[in-house]
Amino acid sequence: MMYDPIGRLLLTPVDREAPDRVVRLRGLGLGERAEPAFDAVAQQLAQLTGAPYAMVNFIDEERQFFAGLHAPPGVGRERFMARDHGYCPYVVVRHKALVLEDVRDFPRFAGNALVDETGIRSYLGAPLIDRTGMALGTVCVADTEPRRWGRTGLDTIKSFATELMAQIHRREDGLI
Repeated sequence: MMYDPIGRLLLTPVDREAPDRVVRLRGLGLGERAEPAFDAVAQQLAQLTGAPYAMVNFIDEERQFFAGLHAPPGVGRERFMARDHGYCPYVVVRHKALVLEDVRDFPRFAGNALVDETGIRSYLGAPLIDRTGMALGTVCVADTEPRRWGRTGLDTIKSFATELMAQIHRREDGLI
């Protein structure tokens, strides 16, 4: 486990699936390049939720890669982020959706670099679980304001995750 030597808070969860995930992602041809279809999903999700940020994110051992990205105009479009930034690594390791209405309410998450560097205050993400049972990444939204995502938001993000995995499986099976 990685700890903050001063605060002794768990910073980044241990990810035992990471080496196998890298192999699976490479086999699927994911996590190395932007995908217009995933950008479209991110844009649709941002519009539906009213969130300024939406991503389709694949996570390897060292980094996160946004194969789908929607961000506000004028904000950088960097597609890579360190694995210890953000909240998606928690979703991947837990294999469960994560709802943070105000990240400052949770000591584990309040000190995350995204709070200070980009002003992220709320997050909603669901894992992309493939047919092998492995979490390949996440689909998520984030906002610079606290948000009450509610049951509707949770159902929406889970629905997008299910549809994305169906799309990835159809592609793997040569159906699209």
